[in-house]
Amino acid sequence: MTSRTQGRDVVLGTLLWAATLTVAADDWPAPQTQEVFSASREHFVRVIPGESVGDTFGFAGEKRGKYAAAEFYHRHQDRSYRLVAEAVLLNPVAPVEFLVSDDGRLATVDNWHNLGHGIVVAIYDPRGKLVRSYRLRELFQDEEIAHFDRSASSIRWRNGPVYIRQDQKTLLITVKRGGDIVFGLETGRFKYCEYKDQTYRCRIANQPRQWMPNHSVQLTR
Repeated sequence: MTSRTQGRDVVLGTLLWAATLTVAADDWPAPQTQEVFSASREHFVRVIPGESVGDTFGFAGEKRGKYAAAEFYHRHQDRSYRLVAEAVLLNPVAPVEFLVSDDGRLATVDNWHNLGHGIVVAIYDPRGKLVRSYRLRELFQDEEIAHFDRSASSIRWRNGPVYIRQDQKTLLITVKRGGDIVFGLETGRFKYCEYKDQTYRCRIANQPRQWMPNHSVQLTR
């Protein structure tokens, strides 16, 4: 190994070590106004952070106030984007991630500084009306939640990509290797699917549980 390679590896190792310390300490950057476009670029949503830190887990004594807000924009024939809807979100401060489908639907995932607490997934139609929202206990059983990694203020219930699938009608959240949860953006329904004994099976509810073949579970209209 050359000295240059060793130096590069030391720098990389230092950066990774620093990142690990940041995660362990639960040190989150301040939320900022952000925009996310749909894949087609026909729609975008701007999310403005809220001020209700006191409504997040672990900060009961802090300020309460406005929740996060969303502005929905649509591209018109003159190529300008125009505001078509506004909505107050279920996030006290801000979602960790949000995604927009080609027909203008919005999905928010997790809460700032509070992965796994409160509303972990919310789906809104193109006019900003809530379609469905979920807390972690509606998706997983208590014993499953107990096995997720935790930090001072978060439950790390997902581990992998989050994206709107190519059909633009479903949202996929990777929970673990071989285990995904998929939400219908029109219906708000979900299915959790995983490989078990080399079989890909899915359930559509936390309780009662009935495991079914993937092809038999429909989330779209």
